[in-house]
Amino acid sequence: MKNIKKIVVFSAALLLLAAVFAVTRETKETDVFEIKEKMFIQQCNDINFNVDDYVGKIVRLEGLYKAFRFPKENGEVVVHYVYRKTPGCCGDDGEAGFMVFIENCPVPELNAWVEATGKVEVTDIGLPVLRLSSLKVMNERGAEFVIR
Repeated sequence: MKNIKKIVVFSAALLLLAAVFAVTRETKETDVFEIKEKMFIQQCNDINFNVDDYVGKIVRLEGLYKAFRFPKENGEVVVHYVYRKTPGCCGDDGEAGFMVFIENCPVPELNAWVEATGKVEVTDIGLPVLRLSSLKVMNERGAEFVIR
């Protein structure tokens, strides 16, 4: 009888543990991956180098906003970018960040400090891009130049 009680208790504990693990795993998959100031370059690089691990995940970062205009047959295409300045090949001329798709968000002024939140997608040429669900202009600016 004591062995049956032990087996029942042990089985119940295993089921509870399995349920907790399932909830934890589900929660982690829906969490926002926040790119922090202190590890900005490394976290951006991790997404770029391991993009398949991040596709469909939600990412949030703060940085400067800029846009590039490229000529196209029937007009032009505008590419939006959220980034921070980094060391580069010729001093402080590098950048780390992401191209962003802005569809349902207001477009900020150039060099505005923004918080961008969006899902990671891959373009047809293999570049990671964030499809934004939120783009907020922030009053307080973070470090425009990061070293790691």
